[in-house]
Amino acid sequence: MLVGILKDSHFSLLQEVEPTNSTSVTEFELVGFLDLQNFYTPVIVILLVIYLLILCGNSIIFTVIYAHPRLHIPMYYFVAVLAVLEVFYTTVTMPKILFDLLKSTKSISLNGCLLQIYFFHVLGITEACLITAMAYDRYLAICTTLKYSTTMTTKLCFQLMLGCCTCGLACPLPEIILTSHLPFCGPDRIWRMFCDFPPLISLACTDTSISIIVDFSLHLIVILGPIFLILLSYVKILRVVIRIKSSKGSQKVFSTCASHLVVVLAFFGTISFMYMRLTWMESLRYNRILAVIYAVLSPLFNPIIYSLRNKEIRDVIKQITSSSHLFCCEMK
Repeated sequence: MLVGILKDSHFSLLQEVEPTNSTSVTEFELVGFLDLQNFYTPVIVILLVIYLLILCGNSIIFTVIYAHPRLHIPMYYFVAVLAVLEVFYTTVTMPKILFDLLKSTKSISLNGCLLQIYFFHVLGITEACLITAMAYDRYLAICTTLKYSTTMTTKLCFQLMLGCCTCGLACPLPEIILTSHLPFCGPDRIWRMFCDFPPLISLACTDTSISIIVDFSLHLIVILGPIFLILLSYVKILRVVIRIKSSKGSQKVFSTCASHLVVVLAFFGTISFMYMRLTWMESLRYNRILAVIYAVLSPLFNPIIYSLRNKEIRDVIKQITSSSHLFCCEMK
């Protein structure tokens, strides 16, 4: 029953599969660009601008935190690492997408495809774990205020980061190993702009029930596990907020958590819709669009969220801007 349901969820990917042959396929064609043949130039410009904004925005956040000692606390260590993750996360896919748009043949080897999938999921899972660790940090800061400085030490902060990275590196391995042993004998078209598990698995010329179950289980754990822990943290935070009689105190707590909550909604909203939506919502065209949105939405908006919603980072950026302006005036 479960296998049948999971197979149905991949129905749209199988709709455009061509007749198979006995030849072993070691190279695939990325055909998520077919609908854009007449719009390559504007698409390249838009994606390049988005990529540069992601690089600049996240680099600014990291540099601001690194360069200013007043931001050298666990909360901002997490934000700095998140900014680095966003840069690598986008770099796994975006340069390849831009390069493919510039050339006529948009191919990728099986090993290259698996490598892209692995790092895409490593960085995505690490980010999910890091966002969960940030929720735990907010819980400690608000619910155990007096003990926070002794509990959330720099050592614990880096241990949590190491745990996030370990989880990210380990989780995709079983599926990568399973997929690498699947026989591919045609067709060789991946209906995405970059490689991912579902469209690649759908091209295997054998029973893929185990791979489909592992893929679904991985995304179920990676999405629902962190969401549960984040909800648990915020339920406890909400209990503390309810007990605060001062409206200023409540407002301060909400402003402390606002940036993180927006990041949670942006990241887990897109990842949930991408990997856990119902069968009737499946469409090859929408799959391709959603895949790109999923790859760029969170990295693009996180720097904006933290620079606009976070007072400390905003104040430091203003300070840097004012200093630069004064320096320029003096030079003139």
